[in-house]
Amino acid sequence: MYIKRERYLSKIRPFYYVVLIKVLTGVRRCGKSILLEQIKEEFIENGFDRAHIITINFEDLQFEKIRTAEKLNSYVNEQIKDHDKYLIFLDEIQHVRSFEKVLASFRATLNCSIFITGSNSKLLSGKMATLLVGRCVEFRIMPFSFAESYEYATAIGRNMSPDEFMIDYINWGGFPLRFSFTKESDIKRYLEQTYEGILDKDIITDRSKVNRQNFERVATYIMANAGKDFSSKNIENYFIHQNADTLDKKTIYRYLDKMEKACLIDRVKRFNIVGKQAMSYIEKQYAVDTGFRMINTNLINFEDTFFLENIIYNELKARDYEVFTGKTYKGEIDFVAINGRKKCFIQVAYYLAGKETIEREFGAFKPISDASPKYVFSLDRFDYSRNGIAHINIVDFLLGKKDINLS
Repeated sequence: MYIKRERYLSKIRPFYYVVLIKVLTGVRRCGKSILLEQIKEEFIENGFDRAHIITINFEDLQFEKIRTAEKLNSYVNEQIKDHDKYLIFLDEIQHVRSFEKVLASFRATLNCSIFITGSNSKLLSGKMATLLVGRCVEFRIMPFSFAESYEYATAIGRNMSPDEFMIDYINWGGFPLRFSFTKESDIKRYLEQTYEGILDKDIITDRSKVNRQNFERVATYIMANAGKDFSSKNIENYFIHQNADTLDKKTIYRYLDKMEKACLIDRVKRFNIVGKQAMSYIEKQYAVDTGFRMINTNLINFEDTFFLENIIYNELKARDYEVFTGKTYKGEIDFVAINGRKKCFIQVAYYLAGKETIEREFGAFKPISDASPKYVFSLDRFDYSRNGIAHINIVDFLLGKKDINLS
């Protein structure tokens, strides 16, 4: 069974019959293929002729020989029988060499609406951007959000309160197929195999010239330290501590770029709160899913907030906010969420357990003269709002019961 991913469907629907190519990007196994099926079902429910729907999954063995733009062009044109509108669904398009050429040709010559997916965040860069500039619209797809995960877990008979389920989600994240397993050892094994599959198919390929051992060490370090201030020097020291090869800064950043392209991480820039401007400096990395962070650490320290920060970051991105880490002249704000010209500031804590913690989290906003809304997120059920700073329960925010305002 599956749940309807209304968050994404509502964004894509306005483009169903628009000539723009609909591009769905996201990490492998996050549910892109199922989302394509849900889009297809909506067309059929509204009376679209099944005979005018062309679907190719390039990871399906029967389509293994379609690996060039020319072969894809020939196959699709063989399926076209008349001049009526066709729907073309192409899953994991990155397997086709020069796919951007054939997409441009389909759009120019066929009466069709095109939907594609790819497990590469840079799918629309390079040649793709040059040939299809202004001719496509991208939607970033994530693993299940907390709300989607809770809906799915409830539908398959997992009876627990949202607060109880939060611990499960912090540990194991929202990859849809992980809910097929109940034993933690099985979930861990599935996530490890999914993670390794991404490395094998999207990063450490025959053409990539990547040293697997070195890359895995860097990736493990980045995942284990997601949400913490980034320093290439720390990675260099980590390699020295591991008695491993010495890595130069250029190689480290090349590996980070590969992780980002494979949608394993997001790289978060700094926002200068005093200067009211976004900076080009990369401050932190966040994992696409806390399950991947878990298998690279094997331990959650409830004294820190990094797992929860990761969840809040992913939720804000899924809600289409631009997200930065904030810097004041005295310290740091976890997130600056921006939509257009409006913004708000967010601090994240597990629990506001004691006066010292409360003062630290709420006091982080003292250097900020900006009047934009300020929030402290935590798992506490008691409302600690004070001095114009709102306190929001994280579970309520993730379920949409409470929301943030921007100004």
